[in-house]
Amino acid sequence: MTKKQNRQTEVFKRYTSIQTRDIDEAKRQVELSFSSEEPYDRWFGPEILSHKDGAMNLTRLNEIGCLLFNHDKDKVIGRIENAWIQENRGHALVTFDEDEASDLIYQKVKSGTLKGVSVGYRVDSWEEVSTGKTSSDGSHVGPCSVALRWSPHEISIVSVPADATVGVGRDIGSSILPEQMARSEPKALYYKQLQINQNYVGGK
Repeated sequence: MTKKQNRQTEVFKRYTSIQTRDIDEAKRQVELSFSSEEPYDRWFGPEILSHKDGAMNLTRLNEIGCLLFNHDKDKVIGRIENAWIQENRGHALVTFDEDEASDLIYQKVKSGTLKGVSVGYRVDSWEEVSTGKTSSDGSHVGPCSVALRWSPHEISIVSVPADATVGVGRDIGSSILPEQMARSEPKALYYKQLQINQNYVGGK
């Protein structure tokens, strides 16, 4: 099986960050952004998630999507009330459960101890853009791989965030090219992620 074929079944993750001012304490709700069109370095090169009409399939997220802790399917800490696309970003309103384990994470989010958000997703269709070429929609210049059809499966609160370009209340103009923290990449990139997170802790 080729690497390109592997990508059709691989579960990807992107990391963002929370800002406490976007928490509704009375309802235990947080509105956050979980995706953008910022390039994201993968083992196969820069990845871009298209947010054009019909690109992101939100059906599963809106119908049965859960809020997890660190992508652990056995640690469900809340529900996704609604997910939508706005200004080329994926947004969601989530509600934390009231059981002891969920409340522990919620209190850490509310206090600002936990700031990380991550989305798990699969890509069904790619557009490969060669170096110097432009994507079919005219938005991106290669080299890059554009996810033309993709589906987010869950949103997680995570202990080590990396991508500071989106998140709860994140300034639309803020920009940084994050590295991937995947198992197939060198540990040096992992430590670079930690430095990125340190630089952006507290948000804007």
